[in-house]
Amino acid sequence: MIKLISSLALPLFVLFLAPLTARPLPIPKTDSLRLADPLPMDTSVLRGKLPNGFVYYIRHNEEPKDRVVMYLGTKVGSILEAEEELGLAHFLEHMQFNGTKNFPKNELVDYLQRAGVRFGSDLNAYTSFDETVYQLPIPSDDPELLKSGLQVMRDWAQDALLDEEEIDKERGVVLNELLGGRGAQQRMRDQYFPMILNDSRYAQRLPIGTRERIEGFGYETLRNFHRNWYRPNLQALIIVGDVDVADMEQRVKALFADLENPVAAPERTAYSIPLTGKNQFMAVTDAEMPQTVVQVIVKHPEAAVKTIADYRMQLAKALFNQMAGARFAELTRQSDPPFIQGGGSIGGFLRGLDAFTMYYAAKPNEMQRGFEAVVTEFERIKRHGFTATELERAKGNFLTSVESAYAERDKRQSESYVTTYLNHFLEGESALSNEDRYRLGKSLIGTITLSDVNALASQYYTDSNRDILIMAPEKDRDSLPDEQTVDGWLAAVKASDIAPYDDNVQDEPLLGDLRQPGTVIERRERPDLGTVELTLSNGVHVVVKPTDFKNDEIRITAFSPGGTSLYDDADFLSAAYAASVIGGSGLGSYDATQLTKHLSGKKVSVSPYIGERTEGFNATSGRKDLQTAFELIYAYFTVPRLDMEVFEGYMQRIKASLANRLDDPNAVFSDTINAILYNHNIRRTSMTVDQVDRVDPQRAYAIYRERFADASDFTVTIVGSFTEDELMPLVLQYLGGLPAADRKEEAPDLGIYPPEKGLERTVYRGKEQKSSVRLYYFGDYDYSEMENMQLDALESILNIKLIERLREAESGVYGVSASASYAKYPRYRYSFSVAYGTSPDKVEPLMASVFDEIDKIKQHGPAQVDIEKFVSEQKRQLEVQLRENGFWLGHLSGAYQRDEDPAYILTYLDELNKVTPESVKAVANKYLVEERLFKFVLMPETP
Repeated sequence: MIKLISSLALPLFVLFLAPLTARPLPIPKTDSLRLADPLPMDTSVLRGKLPNGFVYYIRHNEEPKDRVVMYLGTKVGSILEAEEELGLAHFLEHMQFNGTKNFPKNELVDYLQRAGVRFGSDLNAYTSFDETVYQLPIPSDDPELLKSGLQVMRDWAQDALLDEEEIDKERGVVLNELLGGRGAQQRMRDQYFPMILNDSRYAQRLPIGTRERIEGFGYETLRNFHRNWYRPNLQALIIVGDVDVADMEQRVKALFADLENPVAAPERTAYSIPLTGKNQFMAVTDAEMPQTVVQVIVKHPEAAVKTIADYRMQLAKALFNQMAGARFAELTRQSDPPFIQGGGSIGGFLRGLDAFTMYYAAKPNEMQRGFEAVVTEFERIKRHGFTATELERAKGNFLTSVESAYAERDKRQSESYVTTYLNHFLEGESALSNEDRYRLGKSLIGTITLSDVNALASQYYTDSNRDILIMAPEKDRDSLPDEQTVDGWLAAVKASDIAPYDDNVQDEPLLGDLRQPGTVIERRERPDLGTVELTLSNGVHVVVKPTDFKNDEIRITAFSPGGTSLYDDADFLSAAYAASVIGGSGLGSYDATQLTKHLSGKKVSVSPYIGERTEGFNATSGRKDLQTAFELIYAYFTVPRLDMEVFEGYMQRIKASLANRLDDPNAVFSDTINAILYNHNIRRTSMTVDQVDRVDPQRAYAIYRERFADASDFTVTIVGSFTEDELMPLVLQYLGGLPAADRKEEAPDLGIYPPEKGLERTVYRGKEQKSSVRLYYFGDYDYSEMENMQLDALESILNIKLIERLREAESGVYGVSASASYAKYPRYRYSFSVAYGTSPDKVEPLMASVFDEIDKIKQHGPAQVDIEKFVSEQKRQLEVQLRENGFWLGHLSGAYQRDEDPAYILTYLDELNKVTPESVKAVANKYLVEERLFKFVLMPETP
């Protein structure tokens, strides 16, 4: 039933209730805590080991419900490869999807797609130096599918077919993956890896391998690698989800007990990176490197985390990194920042090593200044340490994080547990229970002193095992400093006087006197959606959806029509950057740094935005900090601030980052596409260095004030862990009290559209023999919920067909994607694109294959099985999404922005039966029209 209540006003005393509070958390007991004790293992996971050495971890978890995540971890990576096997660990990972004992050829991918599992995003794997990991998230409410999922893991463990025809086809796929990764970063890495990895085996064992080995290895070489290393005493199966643990254990035992270790199996050597004690230096350049980046890496033996004392030290390092990060954030807010970005931290490096790393991206011609700034800050920390107030804030932030995680322990996603247990198996990392992580965090954080944290600087910032690496544009090669020069910079900083850090903390109310609270003039319940729609006395429309998806998560978003579309081209850049500039300037009497300090220990974030057609804000909060979130929202409307130092520094960093942007072939390609499609319109092109100066700070501030001067046309959506009664006092005071002028605004149609007829353009840029292809269809659109569903189906089905054709059948690409989008405002429009990368000689043949697959759908419609894959995928995704705050926030806000009834989502699954081969065929013929086709190709500069 829908109720409409007019002139509803709450009593004034309600407005001053205490803020929302989260569930009370138990105080951890500390009397039994002994630092020498080993870290406890999570007892909520069933852990076992079969006689053949195969390990398993099984845990029941219902987030998301009716889902299970399975990972197969194998301690097999590229580090184990002999010279003739380079790249085979990774190649073997590919082959696991191209035929196993129970799923020959590509039947595995096909079978799982029918169950709604997406290849690449759900079904996936990775190979690194030391391990190969396979992942499979599947529904657990289908007994047959669950059984098959376990069989997939069993096949991956030891039953790859490694068919010769499939091996040869996959060579092309892997070569395209290698090709796609080539560029400035890869070319420079080839030069500096031997240095930073101390000429160890790791420097010679990049997982991707080499072209020569991928093209030329023998079939038996791959099979021998598989026989030697894919064995149960190097493997673990991790299963977390909505399953019966005891039943799952019996299935694992039955399926995996017969795995066999090979006779005379090679030893699994544990390789490491030796520390030499010496310092090293290298400068590398590349013509396509867009900016200069400097890293200083000081390597140390890895500090294993086995005991409670080790865990305490790990927490101290986290506090150190957090405080260092805050200082560098402050440096970037200067009017003339010394670098584009910079910082440093203590952390893991590679197997067996930790590292203290300093880095910065230099402004043009200011490498020395950036170097001295970064080193000076860490010298300041080393000499004078952090302050007590810095540590207090860092501890507050840590405790907020720990408490929030513990409050959500029964809502924790299965994927996060899988990652924990995987790391326990592969790295020997601790696998703490939710309770132990909370107990240890709460207990230990108070024992960490300022001297504990400050001592880390001297321990890790040392003068041995130090690498200095400079990566710069080729055109700057002759001006780069040598090792002696950089050592001189370092010595000069160490010899200089450095003052202690001044922790300027402000403590005063963020807001002054508040305006009179608003009232509710209309209230409408939507039981079907679980929402309440409110219209406040100042015109603000509020959509409220309380949920139990999380225990301590509240999300808010708001929009108002207008945006940058209301301003002419001369003001566009000022309008486009207004929210970023004002949002980064602080609020009221607080500058940005003081505001960050003021909000320490709070789980809250608020960010205003101004888009092309709307302005608004996005916010997140925990329950106890929800009032703070509303105060910040109110402040961004009523007391925004323009900090000229922040503005000038921000613009300087943007200008510096753009200086060499066009040395990047992909940037040139993207700019060319946009220039052609939108006739060089300033609203569709990337910013240039010259245009940075067109951002007027005073005009940006004025535009911001204009866009947030009138709340009467704002729609605010609030989703999360609250009740309406708890929320209403905050809504009435901080939203209902916002200024309102009752303006009537609409975002105009700027008329920025691609040409009516398609065209072709080839861009020649880049040194690598690789190409990128972008195919687009644009045009007017018959917008409706059903039309959107049909176009979504075409996107999904074409993705399947292009992967089958271009990747699996023709071995011409590593990845290919089809993407559809549609808009209701300012005009009914659609775009449909196909994108892939390949070698230059395959651009045209593969393009012909793309059009052939499109024509098949246009002539005959898709196969029914592909329709079923789309329907299954949509159902399985929506089942999970309907239990997520983020999904509902976007869905509700988006529907109101498009003037649609959000209830359409409730019948979406039923409407899927209207997707048929004929309906998809019709939409393909309607929109994939040749005269609307735009072809863009990026080719290398030289053949």
